[in-house]
Amino acid sequence: MKWLLLLFILVPAAEIMLLLYSGNTIGIMPTLLLILISGIGGAYLAKRQGFKALIDLRNRMGSMEAPGNAVIDGVCIFFGAVLLIMPGFITDVAGLLLLFKGPRNIIRPFIVSWIYKKMKQGRIVIR
Repeated sequence: MKWLLLLFILVPAAEIMLLLYSGNTIGIMPTLLLILISGIGGAYLAKRQGFKALIDLRNRMGSMEAPGNAVIDGVCIFFGAVLLIMPGFITDVAGLLLLFKGPRNIIRPFIVSWIYKKMKQGRIVIR
């Protein structure tokens, strides 16, 4: 919980500093245009990747396979889309990384180990 609180304080502060620096360096209009383009482009990419993840999930469920990786991909794509919609450059980079398969493949083992740890502690119960 303390990491989440720290995240809600540090990330917006860093975003504001970076946006102010960008506004002073390249100007206000180019900075606003970059934010707008990243939001629209990110929403488009999130929609495409989300549909791919949904199709993968349906195919796995249809063939009676465990949907593990498809679910993790779907959650990563959702969080990536949320990060891309938020204004700022740091959240845009993090959101883009979550939308593409390569970075998700790197992040996935950490998510799986976190889930297993929570299951061993009894915080996540699968029935």
